Amino acid sequence: MAAQTDRSALSDHYDIVIVGAGPVGLMLSTCLARWGYKIKHIDNRAEPTPTGRADGIQPRSLDLLRNMGLKSAIMAHQPARVYEVAFWDPPKNGKGIVRTGTWASCPSFIDARYPFTTLLHQGLIERVFIADLKKNAVEVQRPWTITGFTSNEKEDSEYPVTVQIEHVDGTASEKIKAKYLFGGEGGKSFVRDQLKIGVTHKDPIAHVWGVMDGVVNTDFPDIKMKCTIHSEHGSIMVIPREDNMVRLYIQIASSTDADWHPRKTATAEEVQASAKKIFAPYTIEWERLEWFSVYPIGQGISDKYTLDHRVFLGGDACHTHSPKAGQGMNTAFLDAQNLAWKIHAVESGFARRSLLETYEPERKDVAETLLSFDNKYAKLFSQRPPPASTVAAASASATAATSTAGQEENEFIKTFKESCAFTSGYGVFYKANALNWSAAHPAQSHVVHPASTKLVPGRLFMNADVTRVVDANTAHLEQEVPLNGAFRLFVFAGKPSVTAQALRDLASGMARKGSFYTAYTRPDIESVSHHERHNPHSHFFTVCSIFAAKRSSIEISRDLPALLARYRDNVYADDRHAVSAHAKMGLDEERGAVVVVRPDGYTGFVVALAEGSATVDALNQYFGSFCTKKLGEAQSLL
Repeated sequence: MAAQTDRSALSDHYDIVIVGAGPVGLMLSTCLARWGYKIKHIDNRAEPTPTGRADGIQPRSLDLLRNMGLKSAIMAHQPARVYEVAFWDPPKNGKGIVRTGTWASCPSFIDARYPFTTLLHQGLIERVFIADLKKNAVEVQRPWTITGFTSNEKEDSEYPVTVQIEHVDGTASEKIKAKYLFGGEGGKSFVRDQLKIGVTHKDPIAHVWGVMDGVVNTDFPDIKMKCTIHSEHGSIMVIPREDNMVRLYIQIASSTDADWHPRKTATAEEVQASAKKIFAPYTIEWERLEWFSVYPIGQGISDKYTLDHRVFLGGDACHTHSPKAGQGMNTAFLDAQNLAWKIHAVESGFARRSLLETYEPERKDVAETLLSFDNKYAKLFSQRPPPASTVAAASASATAATSTAGQEENEFIKTFKESCAFTSGYGVFYKANALNWSAAHPAQSHVVHPASTKLVPGRLFMNADVTRVVDANTAHLEQEVPLNGAFRLFVFAGKPSVTAQALRDLASGMARKGSFYTAYTRPDIESVSHHERHNPHSHFFTVCSIFAAKRSSIEISRDLPALLARYRDNVYADDRHAVSAHAKMGLDEERGAVVVVRPDGYTGFVVALAEGSATVDALNQYFGSFCTKKLGEAQSLL
C-alpha cells in the first residue's frame, strides 16, 4: 500500500496528478487507486467519450482486464468479436470486388486465452474504469485543465511537483503539490510541450482519414467481419461494432497525392459516396450515423517519456500512428500498467527510485516497434493482398512452426507471423535490465536460468491449465494472482518425492532473516486474516506452488513446508494435459524450478529448485539488484 507521511493528509498534497481521462490515464489511476494512493485526476472534457475514438481490445489486453476483474463489465456490453479478417480486391477480370482470402485475427500458433479482438466504443470502456475508481473514492475532476507546473526535487524531495489547474471556463483554480505528474492528455499534450520534449516523425508520408460509426443496411456479405477492401475507387477498412454498428476507415488523402494538403477534409456525405463506390457491386445505405471525423495521421514518437522521473508521459502523448492496426488503446494500457507498478514499488519502499528509469526504455522500445510495424502494416493495407493459397500456406507454416532446412520463408509469411504476434499483444517483450535477467545480470550461479527452460525473461509468462488442490477447480495459472502490485513466485515443485528436501531448504532460506522474503514482511502480519490468500506475509510477494502430480496424490500439509503451505489456496496439481505446464515451460518435471514473474505478468527470472541454499541465494541476488535493502551479498544493478 502507499506509504503515509505527515504531509499525506494535507488537502492540497497528492501522490500523483493525472492529466487526461482516456485509456492511459484511467488505467494508471485505477491501478494506483486500488493500491491506496491519493490521486488528483483531471480531464478537460465535461463527460467521458460520447462517441467514436478507439474501440479495439486485443487478446493480451483482455488478459490484463480479466486479471484486474474488469473483463466481465466490458463483455456485459456485448461487444463485437473479430476472429477472422477478410480481404477483398478487384477480380482479375471484370469490375467490382471479390473476397480473395481470410486469415485468423489471432492464429492458433499464438497461445491466447481469447483468440479474438474485442470491439467496443471507447466511452463504454472508460465508464468501466470510472466505476471502479469510484469504489476507491477517486473521481475524475471535470472539466478542468492544467495551466502550468514545475518540478524541483532539490527544493522539496518529498513533493517536488507543483501543479496549477483550473476549470475550463476560468471560474476556479487550484495549486497542488504532488510526488508525480502524469501527462496522458493525447497527441497535443500540454505537459510534453511544457517540458519542451520533441516528437520525431518516423515516416514522411502522412495520411488524412475519414472514420464513421453507424448502422448500415447492406448486402455486403462480410459486414460482420473485419475487412480490408481495395477497389479501383479506393480502400476501406471495415470494423464490426456493438449494437449492430459498423466502423469504416476511409483514406481521403495521402501526402503522395499531387494536390496533398494536411488539412484536407470531407463531409460525411462525401465519404459515404466514396464508400458506396468502393463497395460496388454491393450496396450500402446508412440507417443511422453515430459519429464521423476526419483527421490527419502521422507516425510520431516522443523523444523522451520523462526528464526527471517525476513528470511522466504515456499513451498518445508519446506515440501516434494509424488506427488500422488497433493498437493505440492497447499500447496505452500497457504504458500505464508498467509505470503504475513501478511507482508503487518505489513509493512503498520496496524498490530503489532508480527502478523508475526502466519505464522509458521498456515502453519506448515497444512504441518504436509499433511504429515500424505500423509503417509496414500501412503499406500492406494499400497493396493487393496475396491469394488465398498463400494466406493458407502462411497459417499452416506458422502453426507447424517448422521449416525446411535452408529454405527461406517468403516475406509475406514472415510478416504474417510477426504482425499477428505483435497485434495480439503477445509479441511485446522487454529487453534485459535489472528486472529481466540476462547473462550480464548480477544474479549468477549454476542454478540460474536452467538450459532447458522455454521461459524468456522480458516476455510474458506462459498460459497454463492446472488443478487447484483445495477445491479441484481447473485454474488458469497465469490468472491466479490478480494485478496486486506484488511479484509472483511460481514454485514448480516437480515430484513431491524428489523435491521434498529442496522445498524445505527453499522455505528455510526464505524464512531466514535478511532474505528477500523476510526483509519485506508486512508490519501487520500478526493481525492478517487467515482468509488472506495472496499476501499473508508480504505485500510484495505472492507464492504459488505447482506439483507435477495428480491432485489426488497431493496433501498440502505433508508435501509443503509451513511457509509455502500458508498459500494453500495457491497450490496446484499439474495434471490437466498430456503436456504438463512444467514441460510446456521447459522445466524439469521431477526437480522443478522457481519462476519470478513481475507484477505486470512478464517473466523476470528462472532458477532451478535445488537442495541447499543456492536457490534462495540466487533469488536474493536477483531482488537485491533493485530493492532498497541489502539481501545477502546481492549486487546493485540500478
